Amino acid sequence: QVQLMESGGGLVQAGGSLRLSCAASRSISNFNTMGWYRQAPGRQRELVARITTGGSTNYADFVEDRFTISRDNAKNTLYLDMSSLKSEDTAVYYCHAGTRALSPKYDRDYWGQGTQVTVFS
Repeated sequence: QVQLMESGGGLVQAGGSLRLSCAASRSISNFNTMGWYRQAPGRQRELVARITTGGSTNYADFVEDRFTISRDNAKNTLYLDMSSLKSEDTAVYYCHAGTRALSPKYDRDYWGQGTQVTVFS
Protein backbone atom coordinates (compact mmCIF):
# COMPACT_ATOMS: atom_id res chain seq x y z
CA GLN A 1 0.00 0.00 0.00
CA VAL A 2 1.00 3.58 -0.54
CA GLN A 3 -0.57 6.92 0.19
CA LEU A 4 -0.23 9.67 -2.38
CA MET A 5 -0.68 13.27 -1.33
CA GLU A 6 -0.98 15.99 -3.92
CA SER A 7 -0.24 19.64 -3.27
CA GLY A 8 0.36 22.82 -5.19
CA GLY A 9 -3.04 23.39 -6.70
CA GLY A 10 -4.79 26.71 -6.45
CA LEU A 11 -6.19 29.70 -8.24
CA VAL A 12 -4.09 31.16 -11.05
CA GLN A 13 -4.63 33.64 -13.81
CA ALA A 14 -4.60 32.45 -17.41
CA GLY A 15 -1.05 32.41 -18.70
CA GLY A 16 0.34 31.69 -15.25
CA SER A 17 2.20 28.71 -13.85
CA LEU A 18 1.81 26.15 -11.11
CA ARG A 19 3.84 23.26 -9.81
CA LEU A 20 1.97 20.24 -8.55
CA SER A 21 3.67 17.79 -6.23
CA CYS A 22 2.70 14.28 -5.25
CA ALA A 23 4.41 12.94 -2.16
CA ALA A 24 4.33 9.19 -1.63
CA SER A 25 4.35 7.47 1.75
CA ARG A 26 7.03 5.04 0.60
CA SER A 27 9.62 4.59 -2.10
CA ILE A 28 8.37 5.25 -5.61
CA SER A 29 11.28 3.56 -7.34
CA ASN A 30 9.29 0.37 -7.85
CA PHE A 31 6.36 2.00 -9.56
CA ASN A 32 6.59 1.20 -13.24
CA THR A 33 4.45 4.17 -14.11
CA MET A 34 3.44 7.35 -12.39
CA GLY A 35 1.30 10.06 -13.79
CA TRP A 36 -1.08 12.94 -13.51
CA TYR A 37 -4.70 12.77 -14.51
CA ARG A 38 -7.39 15.40 -14.34
CA GLN A 39 -11.12 15.55 -14.13
CA ALA A 40 -13.21 18.60 -14.91
CA PRO A 41 -16.85 18.87 -13.80
CA GLY A 42 -19.10 16.74 -15.97
CA ARG A 43 -16.18 15.10 -17.74
CA GLN A 44 -14.33 11.83 -17.44
CA ARG A 45 -10.94 11.60 -15.83
CA GLU A 46 -8.23 11.93 -18.47
CA LEU A 47 -4.52 11.41 -18.66
CA VAL A 48 -2.37 14.53 -18.54
CA ALA A 49 1.12 13.05 -18.44
CA ARG A 50 2.94 9.96 -17.25
CA ILE A 51 6.48 8.86 -16.64
CA THR A 52 8.04 5.44 -16.36
CA THR A 53 10.72 4.15 -14.04
CA GLY A 54 13.21 4.67 -16.81
CA GLY A 55 12.18 8.28 -17.28
CA SER A 56 10.21 7.93 -20.49
CA THR A 57 7.36 10.38 -20.67
CA ASN A 58 4.26 10.92 -22.67
CA TYR A 59 1.74 13.71 -22.66
CA ALA A 60 -1.82 14.27 -23.74
CA ASP A 61 -2.19 16.23 -26.94
CA PHE A 62 -3.80 19.14 -25.13
CA VAL A 63 -0.61 19.71 -23.13
CA GLU A 64 1.08 21.21 -26.21
CA ASP A 65 4.52 21.42 -24.54
CA ARG A 66 3.16 23.53 -21.68
CA PHE A 67 3.61 20.92 -18.92
CA THR A 68 6.57 18.88 -17.73
CA ILE A 69 6.33 15.75 -15.61
CA SER A 70 9.23 14.58 -13.49
CA ARG A 71 9.93 12.25 -10.61
CA ASP A 72 12.47 12.42 -7.83
CA ASN A 73 12.93 8.92 -6.49
CA ALA A 74 15.16 10.15 -3.66
CA LYS A 75 12.33 12.36 -2.38
CA ASN A 76 9.55 9.92 -3.28
CA THR A 77 7.85 12.72 -5.14
CA LEU A 78 6.25 13.22 -8.51
CA TYR A 79 5.94 16.68 -10.05
CA LEU A 80 3.97 18.40 -12.74
CA ASP A 81 5.22 21.81 -13.83
CA MET A 82 2.48 23.65 -15.66
CA SER A 83 2.89 26.89 -17.56
CA SER A 84 0.81 28.95 -19.98
CA LEU A 85 -2.27 27.77 -18.17
CA LYS A 86 -5.64 28.14 -19.84
CA SER A 87 -9.12 28.26 -18.39
CA GLU A 88 -9.76 24.83 -19.91
CA ASP A 89 -7.03 23.43 -17.66
CA THR A 90 -9.36 23.95 -14.71
CA ALA A 91 -9.90 20.57 -13.08
CA VAL A 92 -9.05 18.39 -10.14
CA TYR A 93 -5.61 16.90 -10.76
CA TYR A 94 -4.91 13.41 -9.48
CA CYS A 95 -1.64 11.64 -8.91
CA HIS A 96 -1.39 8.02 -10.00
CA ALA A 97 1.15 5.30 -9.29
CA GLY A 98 1.08 1.86 -10.78
CA THR A 99 2.94 -1.40 -10.80
CA ARG A 100 2.72 -3.67 -13.81
CA ALA A 101 3.28 -7.40 -13.60
CA LEU A 102 3.55 -10.08 -16.24
CA SER A 103 -0.03 -10.98 -15.45
CA PRO A 104 -2.50 -8.06 -15.33
CA LYS A 105 -4.23 -9.59 -12.34
CA TYR A 106 -1.20 -8.59 -10.30
CA ASP A 107 -1.20 -5.00 -11.50
CA ARG A 108 -1.76 -2.42 -8.78
CA ASP A 109 -2.97 1.14 -9.09
CA TYR A 110 -2.97 3.85 -6.47
CA TRP A 111 -4.54 7.31 -6.54
CA GLY A 112 -4.25 10.46 -4.54
CA GLN A 113 -7.18 12.52 -3.34
CA GLY A 114 -6.68 15.23 -5.91
CA THR A 115 -5.82 18.90 -5.90
CA GLN A 116 -7.95 21.60 -7.45
CA VAL A 117 -6.51 23.82 -10.16
CA THR A 118 -8.63 26.77 -11.19
CA VAL A 119 -7.52 29.04 -14.01
CA PHE A 120 -9.35 32.34 -14.43
CA SER A 121 -9.23 34.82 -17.26
